[in-house]
Amino acid sequence: MSFAIEELPDVIRVIVLLNLAKGSKLSKQTLQRRIDKVCVNIACINMGEIEKTLKSMSSEGIVTEDDNTVQLTERGLKLGREWESLLLKKEPILEVVAGLVDGSITGIVVILSAFVAALSTSLAVFAALLTLSAVAITNFSSFLLGGITEDLADILTLQNLMNYSLSDIPDKGERDKSLMLVKRLFTVLGKQIHRSNLYAAIICGTTTFIAGIIPIIIFIALSPPFNVIVSLSVVAGVVGIFLVRYRSKKTRVHWKITLYETIAIVVIAVIASLLLGGIA
Repeated sequence: MSFAIEELPDVIRVIVLLNLAKGSKLSKQTLQRRIDKVCVNIACINMGEIEKTLKSMSSEGIVTEDDNTVQLTERGLKLGREWESLLLKKEPILEVVAGLVDGSITGIVVILSAFVAALSTSLAVFAALLTLSAVAITNFSSFLLGGITEDLADILTLQNLMNYSLSDIPDKGERDKSLMLVKRLFTVLGKQIHRSNLYAAIICGTTTFIAGIIPIIIFIALSPPFNVIVSLSVVAGVVGIFLVRYRSKKTRVHWKITLYETIAIVVIAVIASLLLGGIA
């Protein structure tokens, strides 16, 4: 099965994949009720059309049918997750990467600033909490508001592409039914995108705060010069191992390229922050 949406069964396939993407078994009646829910209780898709689509998906090795229940195969689960990632942005790549980078940079800046300025413990704690909270809240709001706007724009573009493909269906009845079903589907997806972006914003804000507060706590807890050495080593471990490995795996870019890019970005950002802080 490709990602092309050209016929009514293709639209039904997408809805089936989204409903079964978590690996659960569903009865065919439950599946029809969920499709009817997408149609807003308008009986736009009958059981015969669902059966025909499921039979086609079964022949392609996407679903398995057992009596009156259906379940995705391993191949079907992979397709379901890909559609979820495409339509609902459920792959936490950008938010985790942004959180780790911003939190690590903030941690380095706070640690070096506190060390150079010889701040007392109370002032170091105050500066750390104030700076990290500001960065975490900024990331949260940016991902929540900016993410919703960007994702809705992407979804609108994808819907227009699907509508363009479906408009070539010769049969007017099937064409109208397909276009209506896609419209209803994206209305439902629009509500879920708001929820997904809230989760993304929480992940980014939380990751930012944790990535920054751990090395800062180590810096405050230990005595000089071990506090600087150990805390910066923790940051280096997070950036050089976990962040690079995670980003390399998700983006499918060689880890060495990712490592060089990450180190360059962090170093430039830290130097710029320290210079601007010194000037201010």
